[in-house]
Amino acid sequence: MQERRVSLSRLPPGFCPASKRGAAAVEFAITYTAVLLPLTFGLIYSSQVLWLWHSINDWTRRGAGYAATHCWQSAAGNVLDFMRGSEGLPPMIDQDQFVSGRAHINVSYSLKDDSGQLAPFSCDSECSTACIPDTVTVSVSDYQFNGFVTWMGLPPVVMPDFRTSQPMESAGCDPDLQQCSP
Repeated sequence: MQERRVSLSRLPPGFCPASKRGAAAVEFAITYTAVLLPLTFGLIYSSQVLWLWHSINDWTRRGAGYAATHCWQSAAGNVLDFMRGSEGLPPMIDQDQFVSGRAHINVSYSLKDDSGQLAPFSCDSECSTACIPDTVTVSVSDYQFNGFVTWMGLPPVVMPDFRTSQPMESAGCDPDLQQCSP
């Protein structure tokens, strides 16, 4: 019996030998699971971290701007209420950590002494023209981003302390009328 050989150039279009079928699907599956899927999730995770970084940094600026234009209070309750409220909190992931207090918000007021150095500010009365500090500093600390990688047993991303200092503008007081509003 004579063996018949077929030239590959004479094969019909779309014909693939039986030994080659499915190889492309297997190669795609391996590439997808080993490269494309982790790369996609890594890109999403990095984007979330950068979005939070920007949001928290902007949030401290908002808080410092609010504190600079509103009355000084010893416990900084008005600034904390603003920052934890819907008006001051930017849309971001993990808002519950900021509202519940797991991430700490610190507000500190300073007064320049005679040598020009900043010293902690204190006053006997609140919200008066006699109690106006020189600067305010708002910081956010102890924040950890618990994204989807914590489900895989990886540790959360510990964000650095974000801090914004700003000179006091009006502190909610009108020097002409000698009145302050919180």
